Amino acid sequence: MAEAAVRYLRSARTPAPEPVEALPRPALRCVGEDERAPLDPAEFRRVLGHFATGVAVITAPPTTPGTTGDSPAGSPAGFACQSFTSLSLVPPLVAFMVGRTSTTWPRIARAGVFCVNVLGAHQTELCRAFAVSGADKFTGVAYDAAPVSGSPRLSGAVAWIDCAIHAVHTGGDHLIVVGRVDALGTGDDDDPDGPLLFHRGRFARLSD
Repeated sequence: MAEAAVRYLRSARTPAPEPVEALPRPALRCVGEDERAPLDPAEFRRVLGHFATGVAVITAPPTTPGTTGDSPAGSPAGFACQSFTSLSLVPPLVAFMVGRTSTTWPRIARAGVFCVNVLGAHQTELCRAFAVSGADKFTGVAYDAAPVSGSPRLSGAVAWIDCAIHAVHTGGDHLIVVGRVDALGTGDDDDPDGPLLFHRGRFARLSD
């Protein structure tokens, strides 16, 4: 899967971002049997679920017709993501994690760019729609184009971050995708609903 990610990045249609000095990355590889800790996956998920996160939708512009994925060829790509984080101020980098079996990731990798849409508390149903595989997730969804990448910028999001893919690393059964930020902004700063949160397997929102 990591090799496939590299091939997708090399075949991206968009120009590569300006080089950024970075530490050497480890060789891409799979997790070995001797690296598996004796942990119950359900217990791992339960304990880590106590860490509250925001919720975002990662989007990318359409790729070439005929590309396989979870949406019709020629349509944008997107998936719901709670594993998003800021990474570096200088240069401006962010990161998100995506499962190596994701059918949406290859389309984002081929595009070479993406937009992080930070969801508001009123966008629970939108998040559920983007968490489902095997359908055109953008049906009936209002959006415009992010200013640099052209990735879908979802209406009503509390913030958006327009990025180019900077690096991809393996992390067990996930890939760690690093993006260089080209543009960003917020929605309505006076939005009374605030951001959408996820905690212990359920959606939540901020309260006084």
